[in-house]
Formats: sequence, C-alpha cells, structure tokens
Amino acid sequence: MRHYDLSPLYRSTIGFDRLFSLLDQASGLEPAAQTYPPYNIERTGENAYRISIAVAGFAESELVIETKENTLTVQGSKVAPAETDAATKVQVLHQGIAARAFERRFQLADHVKVVGAGLENGLLNIELTHEVPEAAQPRRIPIGKSLNIEASPAKKAA
Repeated sequence: MRHYDLSPLYRSTIGFDRLFSLLDQASGLEPAAQTYPPYNIERTGENAYRISIAVAGFAESELVIETKENTLTVQGSKVAPAETDAATKVQVLHQGIAARAFERRFQLADHVKVVGAGLENGLLNIELTHEVPEAAQPRRIPIGKSLNIEASPAKKAA
C-alpha cells in the first residue's frame, strides 16, 4: 500500500486546508468502506446537482433525509413484517434483495442546499443547488489613479 504525505503542501497554501483534508481521507482505504446502497452524483445544471441512491424495496415512510450544517444524512430501515397466521405466511426461498438498514452521509460544500427529494422506480433522487450569496461572489475592482494614503500613526511616531 502506498502512502502519500501531503503535509509539505499545507505550508504553501492558504484556504485550501479542507481540500487537502478531503484528499487525505480519499487516499486512505477504510477497512469497512461502505458500499450499500449504491449511488450516483450527477450535475443537472450550472448550479444544480442530483444524488440518486438505489433504495429498491424501501417505502417513503422507511427513509429519512436530514441536513445538519454541511452534512446530508440518508437513513433507511425496513419495518419488520407483521406476524400473520400460518395459512398466509410466505416462505422466502432465496433473498437477493437487500433489506438491511443503512445510513449514508455526504459532505456538502459551502452554500449547497437541498431543495427537494423524490422516490421513483426504486431510486431516491435528492436535488441540490449551489447558491452563492451576493457578498461571497467575486467582484471586479476597477484600477484607477493612485490614492494618496498617509502613513499610519505608528509610522509617524517612529
């Protein structure tokens, strides 16, 4: 297994600490890497995204979607079938459709909001949008004549 040390890059960057932390996390293989349920992340527009999670066999009432700070959490738990009499009980000969509980977490970037969710054909589609506030958007600074800025009081006293 190869290990890459990105710590020398931390010294020469400002504001990219989160990016390097994510790279560190992605490069390390977790022993219990979560693979269930499978999901896709799609870009549906300039500032619109969709997370599609395969949740075949789950009803809307068995799924919970929560956002807290920059974390999106999707949980699913199957309700145990009600006890029925022996005449109507179904015996499962092979169970290939997973019915286990799951919890999947997604780290959302700043200013990403969940705008809706829907369950269709066994896929849970979560719609996201990236809304950058006006104060955080880049702005152009005009270049003009040199301003006459007086020396600060600390420099005058010296």
